[in-house]
Amino acid sequence: MTAIRPPAAGDYAPYYAGYVREAGEITVLDQLRAHLDDTARLLHPLSESQAAYRYAPGKWSIKEIVGHIIDTERVFSARALHFARVDPAPLPGFEQDPYVERAQSDDLPLRALLAELEAVRRSTVALFRNLPEEAWERRGIASDVAFTVRAVLYIIAGHELHHRRVIEERCLPKA
Repeated sequence: MTAIRPPAAGDYAPYYAGYVREAGEITVLDQLRAHLDDTARLLHPLSESQAAYRYAPGKWSIKEIVGHIIDTERVFSARALHFARVDPAPLPGFEQDPYVERAQSDDLPLRALLAELEAVRRSTVALFRNLPEEAWERRGIASDVAFTVRAVLYIIAGHELHHRRVIEERCLPKA
């Protein structure tokens, strides 16, 4: 499969519409890898003190944002697997703030977080690349809402792009 058409509005919770739009059109799964390469190029030059920057009190640091991207991608990849394998059990919601707090990403080196993000992304790409064609339309329930496997891919892609834009616009010094 090379072209992966966007999901319809009824394929995910309205909350995720911005992420789906942010993803644009995913023509090949290699775009997910390219997104990660762009994010890594952006963050790799940062010092540890720069990576601990928060653009406002109570906002996540750059390292916490990276940790959040990692956790979210893991949760959503697990959802995609669950739905693709037609597991009928509904999945619970995902409360991001407790995850960020308990991950303690600020205590980790940025390089370690970027390496973990790369490992998670390789796993995500492998999962989606190896799905049978009919799995893309399979549905499952998470947070009391029906999602398709295709929608989960778009949410993962758009979620990273959203947070990269936040980092670029609010956390990094202007050139």
